[in-house]
Amino acid sequence: MTHNVVSTWGVEGAHWLADLPATLQELARDWELTVGEPYELSYHYVTSVTCEDGTPAVLKLGVPTGTSLAEEAPALAAFDGRGAVRLLRADLGRGALLLEHVAPGGRSRDLVPGRDGEATSAAVSVMRRLHVPPSPGCPLPEAVTQAEAFDSYVTVYGDTGPLPLDLVVRAGGLMRELCASAPARVLLHGDLHHDNILRATREPWLAIDPHGLVGDPGYEVGSWLFNPDPADRDPALTALVPSRVEQLADELAMPVDRVVAWGFVKAMMSDVWTAEDWSPGVPWSPISRAFDVARSLLPRLP
Repeated sequence: MTHNVVSTWGVEGAHWLADLPATLQELARDWELTVGEPYELSYHYVTSVTCEDGTPAVLKLGVPTGTSLAEEAPALAAFDGRGAVRLLRADLGRGALLLEHVAPGGRSRDLVPGRDGEATSAAVSVMRRLHVPPSPGCPLPEAVTQAEAFDSYVTVYGDTGPLPLDLVVRAGGLMRELCASAPARVLLHGDLHHDNILRATREPWLAIDPHGLVGDPGYEVGSWLFNPDPADRDPALTALVPSRVEQLADELAMPVDRVVAWGFVKAMMSDVWTAEDWSPGVPWSPISRAFDVARSLLPRLP
């Protein structure tokens, strides 16, 4: 975690790490928590805790500025425990979230590849719970704003970048078309994949770590097609895409064309975000399965 935090947030991240023991102690005192064992994560400090009344919970700490915690808190508040873990308490000034403990907690990725259909059905059940109209004044951003990532890539790299320019431009235009033709405007998790859906008891499955967006429900299916473990470019995992497309379309009553289109858009977006760290002259080798999936979907695009 130390390397990731410092490489991402620099001096601010180093200061946060140095202050972490004191921050943890202060929060335990202020929120009357008994601190348990930490989980192994890459960018946040997450530990099991017990509340004063004996309720088990999870304390998540991160760098107060420039992290996803500022997105996660309002998203969880909007979901209000429906299809997602409950937010029990938040102090964004100290980069702290107190969350419902999810048990037994196994991830849907544990079902892949042998029970891939069951994992996809779990995702569908969560989407149905999450995707409700936003309340008036909802602070979550519109999903279409993420199309700016494609514009930025074109501006910075043009046709000299590591990705085919025509595919980047097509993905950006297609995303705007999909958002403009959305059949509904709903709350979105924003980062729904196999590692962010846990087996639970309050509901069969609950989502964690939302980014929080508002927009077309189809946005959510895209990341599902190139997860879990996008770093693994095993062709057998890419081969699951056609069956996932059909299952998502069937169980969500969504046109196959929209599932395919969102899959292409989100796969290209994943590589566009990855390319933000690329510099001219540096050899480019896709580090994820996203581009493989985008190319596999090309012939099926509407």
